[in-house]
Amino acid sequence: MIRVLLADDETMIRAGVRAILAADPGIEVVAEAGDGREAVDLMLAHRPDVVLLDIRMPRLDGLAAVAELRRTAPETGVLMLTTFGEDEYIARALGEGASGFLLKSGDPRELLAGIRAVAEGAAYLSPRVAHRVITELTGGRMTRAAAARDQVSALTPRERDVLVLVGAGLSNAQIARRLSLVEGTVKAHVSAILTRLDARNRVQAAILAYEAGLLDAAAGERTRRP
Repeated sequence: MIRVLLADDETMIRAGVRAILAADPGIEVVAEAGDGREAVDLMLAHRPDVVLLDIRMPRLDGLAAVAELRRTAPETGVLMLTTFGEDEYIARALGEGASGFLLKSGDPRELLAGIRAVAEGAAYLSPRVAHRVITELTGGRMTRAAAARDQVSALTPRERDVLVLVGAGLSNAQIARRLSLVEGTVKAHVSAILTRLDARNRVQAAILAYEAGLLDAAAGERTRRP
């Protein structure tokens, strides 16, 4: 059972999202908050697996709440769900440590998929948000590639293998199966990777892997294999 905290200042939105989540027997809404401050307090009280967070809320907005949630409970995944898909909001949310970003106008199946992915320790972006992120990355990739390659050069070969799979969106359990490791070892590698790369979360680490060309190199290696 995935335990979810839902935070949105609009009662009707919360009711609609709660109805979508109630249709999935593997997801339970354990608490609801009407503002960012209440979300932080309820997170500490209930310790959910995933916090579903709007951006614009009173008392403490979603972006400030993400930063506080990551400081107080780094093991809890934060998934942004908002009507505001501007690049600034996406960049700030991911920069503060959100594990995913969804738009309220998206398909309800994206919401369920995003919650499952974040609960498993992976990252999730809705297709429209992913397109915007990739476009932005591609536009500035040439200027950032060298810096990214320098950062990932500090990783061990095994950490680089793990980083490639993190960049591909795999959870710790999936990485463990792929590399024939125990999940605890993968978790330790991911923690070391985040520390070495000075990344707040898996999303930032995945972006560095992309900018450094690790994902392209891994795809090319698979293509060359007989």
